[in-house]
Amino acid sequence: MMAENVKKGPSKMAEVVALIRAEESKKPADKRICYDPYAIYFTSPEMREFMTGHPEKYKAQREQVERSLPGYSNSIVARVRYFDDIVKLSVQNRLEQLVIMGAGYDTRAYRIGELKNVHVFEIDHHDTIKVKKEKINEIFGFIPDHVTYVPADLEVEKLDQKLAESGYDKTKRTLFLMEGLIYYLPHEAVDELLSFIVHSSGKKSAVIFDYGKVKPDNNAHKGKSGYEFAKQRGEPVKSSINEPIEKFLSERGFHKIKNMDSEDYKKVYFYGKNANREVNGMASFVYAVVE
Repeated sequence: MMAENVKKGPSKMAEVVALIRAEESKKPADKRICYDPYAIYFTSPEMREFMTGHPEKYKAQREQVERSLPGYSNSIVARVRYFDDIVKLSVQNRLEQLVIMGAGYDTRAYRIGELKNVHVFEIDHHDTIKVKKEKINEIFGFIPDHVTYVPADLEVEKLDQKLAESGYDKTKRTLFLMEGLIYYLPHEAVDELLSFIVHSSGKKSAVIFDYGKVKPDNNAHKGKSGYEFAKQRGEPVKSSINEPIEKFLSERGFHKIKNMDSEDYKKVYFYGKNANREVNGMASFVYAVVE
């Protein structure tokens, strides 16, 4: 895998997603879609001060973002909830390892109690992992024993070598979680990751990820604002999947493919008090099992 530019510094988009999780988590239990009590710790002190010290200005700023990216935040929290549900179901079905690629500020290893007996590998860029470990130690006062951090640039470093050095067992049943990741990798890097999953994991291993349906350079599409939003934060979108996801994944060695498009997760999660919440039509989620 080769990258044109070497990424420096922790992920800005990871902080944006953490902020969205934190905001959702403040809602009453009967209105929130997901709950992450640790998300707020992964936002900057400046952001937290702005949120509490200038609530009206902060609200206006968030509303402006929502106008430019309709339904973006709601699709993010639906994604978090759906991935949470898949992780919990996988543990019930005797999951042995969880590999979180592009882990960012994911907190599942710390807030989903069922994962305490599962070896969790968190993979991300070196700078993001460094900040992540510092924050986890700050929150808990220690690093949980069941979590292994794997600093790696998924565009330029070989995943098989990095994981093998970290104690990964390719014979075990593993769930590979890629939340908000493949957008930011070139197509060849995405193919390499999927190939690794198929050829280097145990029986009944699976993958879950989200993906966009349009090309990043399609300026006529309403998703342009989303691409600009990511680009401004130094993480431009590089990949999309424009063929049927079932065909895409079956050709790469997966089966039992379950796709969730925006209409699907709107029905599952946004009803009752949340029925009027708009979701982003570009974002879909998919779960698939290794053949």
